Amino acid sequence: MSEPNDSAGPRIEDLEVMVAHQARTIEELSEELTRAFRMIERLQHLTQALGERLGAVEDVAIPKPQQQKPPHY
Repeated sequence: MSEPNDSAGPRIEDLEVMVAHQARTIEELSEELTRAFRMIERLQHLTQALGERLGAVEDVAIPKPQQQKPPHY
């Protein structure tokens, strides 16, 4: 009779291969997530800078209404 542990060797090896593959996949996903967060931060800074520039252009381009005294003065 064969021992129950005879088939455990290949199964354990298969599990080790799966774990190694999953660890590599997790590392790749982690790196991609880090790149995505950096891109989001960069885009947030650019959006803020563009908003400030647009505000500055609006201040110059759009004339402000002058305060006039009401006609009864």
